[in-house]
Amino acid sequence: NLFPPQHLDDDIVSESNWITENNVQRFLSQTTKTTRKPYCGYKQQTLSKREQVEQESLLAAIQWPKPPDDEIAFVRSTDPAHSDFVFVKPSRFFKVGDQLEVLVRMKDFQGKPKQYGGDYLQARIHSPLLKAGATGRIIDCHNGLYKVFFTLLWPGEVKVSVSLVHPSEAVQVLLRLREERPDRVYFKSSFKSGRYSETTECNVCLSGDLPVCNFTDLYTGEPWFCYKPRKLSCASRISHAKGGYQKGLLTQDESLFFQSDVNIKRPILSSGPDSVIVKPKAFADSGSMDRAEDPTVSPSGYYFEDQWRSRTHWIHHFNKSDDITKCLQGKVIHLFGDSTIRQWFEYLTAYVPDLVEFNLGSPKNVGPFMSVDLKHNILLKFRCHGPPIRFSTVFSSELRYIANELNGIVGGRNTVIAITIWSHFSTFPVEVYIRRLRNIRRSIIQLLDRSPKTLIVIRTANVQELGPEVSLFNSDWYSFQLDSVMRKMFSGIAVHFVDAWEMSLAHYLPHNLHPKEVIVKNQIDAFLSYVCPLQT
Repeated sequence: NLFPPQHLDDDIVSESNWITENNVQRFLSQTTKTTRKPYCGYKQQTLSKREQVEQESLLAAIQWPKPPDDEIAFVRSTDPAHSDFVFVKPSRFFKVGDQLEVLVRMKDFQGKPKQYGGDYLQARIHSPLLKAGATGRIIDCHNGLYKVFFTLLWPGEVKVSVSLVHPSEAVQVLLRLREERPDRVYFKSSFKSGRYSETTECNVCLSGDLPVCNFTDLYTGEPWFCYKPRKLSCASRISHAKGGYQKGLLTQDESLFFQSDVNIKRPILSSGPDSVIVKPKAFADSGSMDRAEDPTVSPSGYYFEDQWRSRTHWIHHFNKSDDITKCLQGKVIHLFGDSTIRQWFEYLTAYVPDLVEFNLGSPKNVGPFMSVDLKHNILLKFRCHGPPIRFSTVFSSELRYIANELNGIVGGRNTVIAITIWSHFSTFPVEVYIRRLRNIRRSIIQLLDRSPKTLIVIRTANVQELGPEVSLFNSDWYSFQLDSVMRKMFSGIAVHFVDAWEMSLAHYLPHNLHPKEVIVKNQIDAFLSYVCPLQT
């Protein structure tokens, strides 16, 4: 049985949108493997053999190494201040295109070398005077050592920076929270009839014996539940909103692994030099870049003079607003997702002179939003993704799933679609995210099948500022895991990527959930370069 029997009160069945019996079989039959609470819908999906195999391989690909013991004392956890890095071949002469290898050696708070891996690191090379930067590729040797590989992409003095985002001991806590506390961000809905209203808690799954309203989507099977209001019917739901963040998630000992000035995003310094001199290539070799689009090329690009240069496709820099107008003339652009793609809507609306926002009376920051340029026949639209979404007050009628919206788009050579979906899924087990992407991917494939000239762009996740609190809900480690899954699931289909992850990590500006305008501009340049590729 899908729900405990008390959820099947007659009045609820008649009033709430129950999914029909055969749909339940199709979407939600239980195949429980882990020790998760039975009322949760993560494992209540009937997957085809192919989907099952894919899900298992995705989960295997993001498996994270564990410390040898469950309880590691704080003093034996990774201390970035005691740790260091060295160049593997320091005296070598480097030229553009070469690989630079760095060895990172982890130590604990007593200065003893760590014997196991699992720390989450971020690394980049940069030349501040040139406003140049790129990310590195990190290999965990599972013995307290990490190798970082950088491709040297520009000449000059190039500095290496490595930081510990979380020690392995903290990652284990994040893993536990993801599995055991998917309720740590909670949501609410208002129900209203006449003058009377009630508010109840909502989530992907709800615990306990209280009756619930089942708002599972009929088309995608995406689960969503609210506790049933005492007096009102489920059909009287008028809005969705973020409820809040649970407190007291960590034990005293666990909280030591999350200290801002100690072990969250702290630099690891070099024990010797931290920069190399890179000589230019002997001859101009611009054609050597591998321009086949592959979401796993590392690094996918680099900054030079504050402009992002992709290694997988040519980027045209749209420095004049007229260039953007020319590119978008006659097009309809649909932006779907969270606030990080709403930034694209805001940037384009502000920057393109004839593109004027049409006031739909939508709540600020929530949408839906629409801008119109009647002179050049441009329509730009933004709509947020379906729940879970931590926005303040979205009207029920505007709570739409991206997959269903895509099914309603005719498509064609003048239709442009950009999607980002990641940040609001960080508090849930990865299966929840995989299901959402599977539904979106199915709709994308159908759309491209009926209208192959439709352009579809995926904006990846990005890094953000982290403190002890934010880390438990939105850590870069969660985002990195989801982003890895997304890249795998969308590789091999005709979509394009804007690598917001590398663009936020390679830049000199401090990390920010909503990257500053110079970074957004580079994202837009990459996006528009797909819409209007340079004829080369």
